[in-house]
Amino acid sequence: MPRAITSPEQFTIVGENIHATRVLLRNGRRATTLDDGTEVVPFKGDDGEDRLLTVPDWYKETQPYQQNQIKHFLIAMRKGISDDPDEREEAKAYIRHEVRRQVKAGSKYLDINADEVHYNLEIQKACIRFAVDTVQEVSPIPPSIDSSNSDIVVAGLEAYDGRAGRPMINSVAAERMDALDMVVEHNAKMILMCTSADGMPQDADERLENLGTIMETVRSRDIPDDDIYVDGIIFPISVDPQYGNHYFDAVRMIREQYGNDIHIGMGLSNVSFGMPNRRLLNDTFIHLAIDAGIDAGILDPIATKLSRVFALDKESEPVKFAMDVLEGRDDFSMNYITAHREGKLN
Repeated sequence: MPRAITSPEQFTIVGENIHATRVLLRNGRRATTLDDGTEVVPFKGDDGEDRLLTVPDWYKETQPYQQNQIKHFLIAMRKGISDDPDEREEAKAYIRHEVRRQVKAGSKYLDINADEVHYNLEIQKACIRFAVDTVQEVSPIPPSIDSSNSDIVVAGLEAYDGRAGRPMINSVAAERMDALDMVVEHNAKMILMCTSADGMPQDADERLENLGTIMETVRSRDIPDDDIYVDGIIFPISVDPQYGNHYFDAVRMIREQYGNDIHIGMGLSNVSFGMPNRRLLNDTFIHLAIDAGIDAGILDPIATKLSRVFALDKESEPVKFAMDVLEGRDDFSMNYITAHREGKLN
């Protein structure tokens, strides 16, 4: 029988927000411009006082800024390694604020990624060390060190002192099996990708086949199943109407083959990229994926509330539209998009 997840408390949330790619819109809901022209992201400090993360002049020269984007954690991480003590303190306070928000919302790990802060590896490593140091000052839950570069993962793991429990490594994949050495050396849990050395899987069978190849090596290292979080690989449903079914089928097959001790899930919000009313699609997708057998995921628990996911009404008209998209019954999502334009998804 598949793992029976019946409440949000049984679901492992890897909070995704402390990540250099995260974007706010200039003068959007969370960013604003002061009377003197200074662009800021307001937040609450350690004692609940009003604070501001200021957008520095160097960031205004970047392409994301020109595209109306504020990459707020990129800014915080870069400020965190500056020579200015006031900037370093501002950055620490901003990251601590997000730690409190993520923990309060139910995260059990905090995913930390500094890959996009700069093209220079030493700056990336300095930023991941700063972020991990700052997070562990206040976090009661462990970090998930996330990078496509093993040197950055090592830097993050070495900065973590273990006070909040065993860390997680995001991720181990066929093209970087050296990450297993880090898993063993640092007594870490891990996210295991269903990819191959040749690239992304095309369907459920390839996901299972790729995972089987990697699991042979994992099992040879005596890593227990409970330490493994399988990323079943979620693609945007806007690209192919069968991508949802590929994932659901893969989850069922993985659960059947590997049992209930292994964890399955990961980048759940990927499914809704490029689509309107993303919250509805994400909630519905997670609900269906839980039915298929997942018990974990990388998500923002502030935006995606699992209590809402578990209470989803499958008989409501908006959810039916979303289910048709996710289960491959709405080619090119045309019915869903039309319903959105007609106000039927509210």
